[in-house]
Amino acid sequence: MKADYGCLVLCLCQSHPRQLPAPATERQQSNSLPQDLCKALKEANKEVHTQAENAEFMRNFQKGQVTRKSFKLVMVSLYHVYVALEEQIQRNKDNPVFATLYFPEELHHRATMEQDMACWPSTTRQLRGSGRLQQVERWEPELLVAHAYTHYLGNLSRGQVLKKTTHKALDLPSSGEGLAFFTFPKVASTTKFKQLYRSLMNTLEMTPEVRQRVIKEAKTAFLLNIKLFEELQELPTQDPEDQRPSQTAGLCHCASSRVQGEGVLGSH
Repeated sequence: MKADYGCLVLCLCQSHPRQLPAPATERQQSNSLPQDLCKALKEANKEVHTQAENAEFMRNFQKGQVTRKSFKLVMVSLYHVYVALEEQIQRNKDNPVFATLYFPEELHHRATMEQDMACWPSTTRQLRGSGRLQQVERWEPELLVAHAYTHYLGNLSRGQVLKKTTHKALDLPSSGEGLAFFTFPKVASTTKFKQLYRSLMNTLEMTPEVRQRVIKEAKTAFLLNIKLFEELQELPTQDPEDQRPSQTAGLCHCASSRVQGEGVLGSH
């Protein structure tokens, strides 16, 4: 099966033009949500968030039913998403619609994900999820708030559980090689940082219309994650190396020569 994630994000993007006001039903729903933006995002997206967590791929992952190949596919897919997200954030770091949430040292993942890619043999599969973010930056950069909320706060929370699950399931080194994506060395306390980030989100000045679009965009981010999980579930994930004894010692050294800066996945 050839994954068509890029086409999906483009179609969703084209169905979300800037100039159209939110339908009356959406405005009514927005008025019934908490004024606190983070609480409103959580309340409005409870159902789709639950759907993402209950996707078959994620259920298996959380049970420790993850192979090296399936984990590599996840990292490849997320790498492109985070590269796109962080490129758009960098372009908008001084934009008042996002500047308050600019924490590159604490949150940005590109460099750490490149460390992870150096720890795994390359994969020939590639699922791209960056198209939506590129369109968001071009049309409505304020919607980056929704993607930052979904990806960064999600990794600070649920990602820490998945880190432990992956470490145990794949018998990875205690040094943490191959799991840099889940680490935040510049964040002393994930709990306190999440509280800070949420409080800053709640200070962002938004018209009711923009606020509703941000809430809707968070739902789009969850839907894209669900689509990604569905595609990953359908791909063959068994790898010969999963059948061999553990070879995690010196995990990164054997593959580091394959990774050179921006060319991490360029040949796949």
